[in-house]
Formats: sequence, structure tokens, C-alpha cells
Amino acid sequence: MDQKEKATAFAALHQKGNPVIIYNIWDAGTAKAVADAGAKALGTGSWSVAAAQGYADGENLPMEALLSTAKSIASAVELPLSVDFEGGYAEDPTELAKNVAKVIDTGAIGINFEDQVVGGSGVYPISRQAERIRAIRSLADSRGIPLFINARTDLFLQEGDRTKHTALLDEAVARARAYAEAGGNGFFAPGLADEELIRKLCEASPVPVNIMMMPGVSAPKRLGELGVARVSYGPGPYRAMMAKLKEDAAAVFTAAA
Repeated sequence: MDQKEKATAFAALHQKGNPVIIYNIWDAGTAKAVADAGAKALGTGSWSVAAAQGYADGENLPMEALLSTAKSIASAVELPLSVDFEGGYAEDPTELAKNVAKVIDTGAIGINFEDQVVGGSGVYPISRQAERIRAIRSLADSRGIPLFINARTDLFLQEGDRTKHTALLDEAVARARAYAEAGGNGFFAPGLADEELIRKLCEASPVPVNIMMMPGVSAPKRLGELGVARVSYGPGPYRAMMAKLKEDAAAVFTAAA
């Protein structure tokens, strides 16, 4: 498949009630392993890609290093690839579009694009984030690539007290609708775990909803029953792999002592 065909195929995988599973990877090696395990599509996680290269999350990894990683993955594996592009490494919509053009050049067919103010606090006003999404959509359209923009809200992730998430739902729905109108293809709500809130969000969102696996979140099959169309694993796979590596290394060093 060419890049356009991959983008179209990736979008088609987002089925309400039958979620596509994104077991997040961070380099070409992990991409091949996950592809061989049966993945239908691939997605990087910003936390994992940064950590694998010695950086903290939050656009601390140089953009060129991220682009190089994405290119190596897209070259090594034929599956559609979505890149976690955080806040796009720019605030201004024009500069943002230029950066996304570079992501498309790597061979990727989708991005995660978040509304938190990277390096600042809180989230962008809805109108401002919609403007930024609109710039990305315009750029992708001009390139003839149906880029899948997974518009992420950090409302729930920034509020650690899950008992307060109910009060955030109306704003989340408003963002889902505004982001979709601006050209977003999916709505990502990491941090949301309550089943009833997930169900309501899926019912109200005009685009497929993505939920991230973390403690307290229901299994993917159950999320599908709630209407979720995409389930991702974020930094979980990286953390699990590093824990196993450390455990195995410790056993070797202990045995050799």
C-alpha cells in the first residue's frame, strides 16, 4: 500500500464497538515485534520514544530525533504508523503545519495531537486548539494525504482525582465536537476510566473515541462494549519491557557475584 492507502486503511480500523488496538512502540525493533505479534496498525508513544533516547516526555526529545525514529519505523514495517506528536513542537498554527509536513514525510499516516500547553500549564482554549487542528488538516489536504488526526484532550489526565471527572465531561464533549469540526478524525481522552463517563463520551462524540489503558481502566473488550473505537497502551509496554530487562540483568549480576 502507498501512504494514502495506508491512511485510508487506518481510518477504517476505527470501529465503534470493535476497537483497534495500538500497543505503543518506540523504535523499529519494537515495531517489528508488535507487527509480528498480530498488530493491524502501529503507534508510537511520546513518553516511550523519549525515554528510549534518554529524554523526559514533553517535547524534550529533539524533533529531528523523533522524525528519524518515525522514518526508521515506517521504513521497517508495512503497517500504518501513527506518531505521537504531542503539541506539534510549535504554538503558532503556521509553524505547526510545517512540522506536521515533516511527519508526513517520514511515511507516517496519523498523529496524536494534544491540547495541553506543553511547557506551560492547563490546556488551550477550545477555539485556539481548533484553529491549530484546522491548520494541520489544511496542510494534510494540500499534500493529498488523509492524515488521521487523533485529537487528544488532557482534561482528564491533568485531573488526578477521578471523582472530579464527571464535572469535566461536558467540556470534553464540547472539545470533541469542536475538534471534529476543525478536521480531527478521532478524539483521545487519556486518563478517563469511569465506564459510564466513557459510554457517554462515545455516544456524544462525532468521531471515534480513543481510551488509554492504565490502572483502573476496563479491558479492551469491555471498552468496545462501551463504544470505544481505539485502545492504546501509552508508556505501559516500555515500562514493562524495562522492568523485565532490569530483572533479568539483576539476576545475571547476582549469579556472577
